[in-house]
Amino acid sequence: MTHVNAPLTPTGQLRMVLRHIEDGIPKAHVAAEFRVSRPTVATWVARYLAAGEAGLVDRPSIPRRSQQRTPAPVVELIESLRRERKWSARRIHHHLLGLGHQLHLRTVGRWLHRLGISRLRDLTPAGENARRTPARIRAAWPAAFGPPGCEEGRQDPRRWRLGHPRPR
Repeated sequence: MTHVNAPLTPTGQLRMVLRHIEDGIPKAHVAAEFRVSRPTVATWVARYLAAGEAGLVDRPSIPRRSQQRTPAPVVELIESLRRERKWSARRIHHHLLGLGHQLHLRTVGRWLHRLGISRLRDLTPAGENARRTPARIRAAWPAAFGPPGCEEGRQDPRRWRLGHPRPR
């Protein structure tokens, strides 16, 4: 079945090819008559001469095979690392690089999505939380992790002399 924007259906392509072959009209004139390019006419004529009417049927645009397909053992390794160790795609990617597999991070993420385990919640069938609870952060003194000069909610007056603009 042809798409909506196709200039001709297989029946129209056959009429066009026969107009060139049987009537002897040049390809350029046939192309102008059917409002397509001359290379298109040449392609359809060559397909008709090679395979007959079956050659005028639309072909799929996907490649027949991929030369860069991820090997099946690598896909199994990706799945086992995700299911058993619950590793992220980034960690699996770094692990595979360490083993010598040249694989992109996005490829690992795509395979996790295809396998249906891209989210952490997909690994647990009952839907329980598989994340570890974060450990409590214990600071040595108040605001130990805050920006310098902001201890206990006060700002350091020397900060304004270090090149910072004074608020107005």
